[in-house]
Amino acid sequence: MGKSDTATPRQRYRAQVRTEIKEHAWKQIAEAGASALSLNAIAKQMGVSGPALYRYFAGRDELITELIRDAYRSLADAVHAVAATGADPAGIAHVLREWARTDPQRYFLIYGTPVPGYHAPEEITGISQEIMADLLTACAALEPDAPATPFAARLADHRD
Repeated sequence: MGKSDTATPRQRYRAQVRTEIKEHAWKQIAEAGASALSLNAIAKQMGVSGPALYRYFAGRDELITELIRDAYRSLADAVHAVAATGADPAGIAHVLREWARTDPQRYFLIYGTPVPGYHAPEEITGISQEIMADLLTACAALEPDAPATPFAARLADHRD
């Protein structure tokens, strides 16, 4: 039995509304960037009052934190899936690149220009460390005398 199987109708509705709010937020971020994120604009698009959204998110920063958490989780899941196959660092880099190309607004939210006035909570770093752990594990698995892949050669060139 899954988590949603035990949720009350009110909890399911709340989750649906939060998901809809985040979908509108992603659209705003894609169109105008994260710094332009507006709860009032989202409320207007949803046909509700601005204060109504504060029942679902305490404010813009909480919404941004949730979006960052979702973006990191999406990327961590993609990286972990390929790392679990024994992929080398180049394979992981390829997955990261494809994820960024598929979801550029998510990529720029977590790796782009910081959102003015926003400070991410400590919990966010835990998910990003999962990504780094997979990459470090893949690097550690490389044989020291193995010939450099084109990716590793390019990486070495950029270190000079």
